[in-house]
Amino acid sequence: MTAQALALELEVSVRTVYRDVEALLAAGVPLYAAAGHAGGYQLVQGYSTRLTGLNSTEAQALFLAALPGPAAELGLSAVLTAAQLKVRAALPAQLRAQAGRIQERFHLDAPGWYDAVDETEYLPAVADAVWNRRTVRIRYSRWRAPTEVERRVEPHGLVLKAGRWYTVARTSGTLRTYRVDQILAIEDLGEPFDPEPGFDLAAHWRMYLTDFQTRLREGAAVVRVSPYALDAVRTRLAASVALAVTENGRIEDDGWTRATVPIESVEHAHAEFLQLGAGVEVLEPAPLRERLAESARALAALYDGMGTQPDSPGRQPSPSRAS
Repeated sequence: MTAQALALELEVSVRTVYRDVEALLAAGVPLYAAAGHAGGYQLVQGYSTRLTGLNSTEAQALFLAALPGPAAELGLSAVLTAAQLKVRAALPAQLRAQAGRIQERFHLDAPGWYDAVDETEYLPAVADAVWNRRTVRIRYSRWRAPTEVERRVEPHGLVLKAGRWYTVARTSGTLRTYRVDQILAIEDLGEPFDPEPGFDLAAHWRMYLTDFQTRLREGAAVVRVSPYALDAVRTRLAASVALAVTENGRIEDDGWTRATVPIESVEHAHAEFLQLGAGVEVLEPAPLRERLAESARALAALYDGMGTQPDSPGRQPSPSRAS
């Protein structure tokens, strides 16, 4: 490879490549330069490095090898590249070619299509506190009052879920979960901490998700779903709702499926069921049924061909008049 190609691959200057080549030669690595149009730096054929050349941060970065985007967010992009190059150099030629094909043909893009990418300004600082088990003070934005709070936290781990970063941190002796993009400020207190005895990040996150799903849908609704809307239930509604309809629903004489489904709230269920239009009928609870009926009446008035625009609480301003 030429010095320019190496500089681009490693995101360094050409001068740095020249310097590092000299250091490699001094360390006894059999590297030589070939002049001419097709020239560049090359290793003596058959030479391979040992993986003992990996340093600690490179070894950590290898666990993010399938996640180049998150690795970059954590500030490990260059380190990951260096670690991958060392591992690739140690592989037999055939396996090296296979590893290259994987990178060429598979790419992971975690966030959903319509999800905005979170601004995680303080992610490297949180990651540093996780790596080094250091206590930090954060100013945090939350949905309930007071909307801004200060917390002294001990970050135990980081989790990437659906394109968003979360940190599991201990505060006042309790493990809590914070969204990293909602951290408004962070201060390293320089105080080490001992992690929770027996703490397992993956196991803790599984328990957290289970508890979250349980708390999320504590209410219930009785619905009837038309045969043509069953596919939409599977693709548009929450998995717990789809499971309740498809697995526990009862098909009635007219072909519609009657089921009791979990809901988070009347507001949330109203927005969910509107996606199915006339393909779903809510029987209970009464407040949800009435909300959907109001929306149906407003839509009917809007599209009745008379050009009238009903004065409905649920109606949104047109884009031209929205501010």
